Amino acid sequence: MPGLIECVPNFSDGRDARRLEAIVAAMLAVPQVYLLDQESDADHNRSVVTLAGPPEAVAEAAVRGVGKAAEVIDLTRHSGAHPRLGAADVVPFVPLEGVTLADCVRLAHWAGEQIWKRYGVPVYFYEAAARREDRKQLENIRRGQFEGVREAVRSDVERRPDLGGPELHPTAGATVVGARKFLIAYNINLDTDDLAIAKTIAKAVRASSGGLPCVKAMGVDLAAQHCAQVSMNLTDFETTSLAAVWEAVAAEAEKHGARAVASEIVGLAPRRALENAAAEFLRVPAFDPDVILENRLSRVMASGPSRIAHQLGPFCAALAAPVAVPGGGSAAAAAGAMAAALGAMVAGLSARKISLAVHQPQLEELAAEFAKLQAGLLRLADRDAEAYGAVVAAGRLAAGTGRERALAAANEMAAEVPLATAVFARQVTERCAALRPIANPAAASDLDTAEALAAAALRGAAANVRINLESFAPDAPPRRRLAEELAKLGV
Repeated sequence: MPGLIECVPNFSDGRDARRLEAIVAAMLAVPQVYLLDQESDADHNRSVVTLAGPPEAVAEAAVRGVGKAAEVIDLTRHSGAHPRLGAADVVPFVPLEGVTLADCVRLAHWAGEQIWKRYGVPVYFYEAAARREDRKQLENIRRGQFEGVREAVRSDVERRPDLGGPELHPTAGATVVGARKFLIAYNINLDTDDLAIAKTIAKAVRASSGGLPCVKAMGVDLAAQHCAQVSMNLTDFETTSLAAVWEAVAAEAEKHGARAVASEIVGLAPRRALENAAAEFLRVPAFDPDVILENRLSRVMASGPSRIAHQLGPFCAALAAPVAVPGGGSAAAAAGAMAAALGAMVAGLSARKISLAVHQPQLEELAAEFAKLQAGLLRLADRDAEAYGAVVAAGRLAAGTGRERALAAANEMAAEVPLATAVFARQVTERCAALRPIANPAAASDLDTAEALAAAALRGAAANVRINLESFAPDAPPRRRLAEELAKLGV
């Protein structure tokens, strides 16, 4: 699965830095996993870590983080302002580029199985990965926290984990694993230490009580800061912005003789969320992110015509060099990426036309899908060369079972990569077909070019799959599986 995902595991310890260091070290031992952020809060007694990287690598890192947390955190000795069910409390997977929410659901289910199998920690699934409708909401699963759920599962089969159990792990509890869209953890501090006021405000603004859509909220006591806090998760910042949340909390606080005095973002937030909030506070109704100097500069430098030869030249020179890689597989993926980029351009420009306003939601959705496909295909261009290198390296190993296993795995990867390119190229073609009837007619030639590039990518990738299948014995299971997958694409 090419692409990038984010994972934001929450661990039930915000006071012992050495424990968090051990957990983070266990996760970063997985190659290609990047640490974007880590934050700890002593009052909440909770740490939030943000990882990013290729899907399989991040999923493996998350599993190892749960295992290390189960080893070093004892919930029977834990207390804090934030609700918790497990040592590794929540592990959500979030699609970033070239990955769908459905892909993250599959990763979540795989990670859950590994957590139970390796460490004996039971697992609940939530949000998009939920296996039961009543478990989509995290608060439904975590009701009663570790102590309450520990007792409930002994007599109530409806409260038992989705995997493992039926009882919780004696010290690590259970981990809630899920897949979701981008979430912003946003907290607002009040100028009072009255927890009842914070809880009343939280009830007023959260969606489940009839407040703001896509907002979850609770009141917490920050003893170290001598104040109460409204702690929130924004599950869709484009539906309810940071600015709208601040104003709603501030208005509710005023009703109860208090004031909202400061706020914090826990973990990371998309730039667009902060841009939107700034525009809303400044009352800029027709805000365009392109008015931000850095955004404009980045776009101009990336797309300037004078830079095309400079950017494309090195890749063409590498293709022309008398060496095996990069070769046809990388070229096919690059052609597919250009096809997707043209599709994104046509969809984006069409969405701005007033005469096509009725199609704007669909055009914007197609533009986003093309962008994800472009990112995935660009990564496949690199992975094709990496796969060839793996085959060469395995072939150089000394004879024996280890060499045979390594060679078989490398050969399978060498066929999997162009197969993924073929799948993405087919998806580009399908989206071009969906775009054509609603696109600006003046862009027809751009769509023609996109379709031609996508067809070339599909044909070239299929040829690479077939030649790599020859490395397997005729009756080898990987050969049969890959050939069947290729046949489904009709090439």
